Amino acid sequence: MKIVSLLTVVALFLAAGAVYSQEADTIALPTASLASDKPFMQTVKDRKSSREYSDRELSLQDLANVLWCANGVNRPETGKRTSPSAMNKQDVDVYAVLKDGIYLYDATGHRLLPIVAGDYRKDAGTQAYVGTAPLNLIYVSDLARFDYTDDREQQAMMAAIDAGHCSENVYLYGAAANLAVVIRASIDKAKMAELLKLRDDQLIIIAQTVGHPK
Repeated sequence: MKIVSLLTVVALFLAAGAVYSQEADTIALPTASLASDKPFMQTVKDRKSSREYSDRELSLQDLANVLWCANGVNRPETGKRTSPSAMNKQDVDVYAVLKDGIYLYDATGHRLLPIVAGDYRKDAGTQAYVGTAPLNLIYVSDLARFDYTDDREQQAMMAAIDAGHCSENVYLYGAAANLAVVIRASIDKAKMAELLKLRDDQLIIIAQTVGHPK
């Protein structure tokens, strides 16, 4: 009985360690590939919304490219981004909801910082495909960065515009790389805000699903 109990304790300890390490792991992303997938005009022509997804995982390179296109640093000397923002306040943070957990994209370090372990894809939207697609992006604006105005309506408007820039970059990458992409307003913002551990002045703007076409 004591041996069984000891083995149980060891098993629980190892399981706890596995969970801890999953939560603590940062995902280093490869440098975004700048190889041209398609001519720009053809990419724009092919841009569309898709709502049917394969459950095939994205490669780490595709994940890196998607996030860099969304809001990565394209001018390291100034820290400026691939997507414009009002007065360069860089208010939009991009969260990646993956099969193994939710991560915050650290644009400066080009890496994913863990927020919570576990599969929360079904909580990233209301449509069935959201729960099985390999990647859901959540665009969150940190309104505190709009320090030039206290007008919440103006802040929300600028946040929506800035998030729109990010999501369109992802659409264009998807068209260039033959990935399925769709932007979505359908999301339980209260539940997702709790999962993301957001402050009151961090506003979920919109979500976007990315994956391989079915």
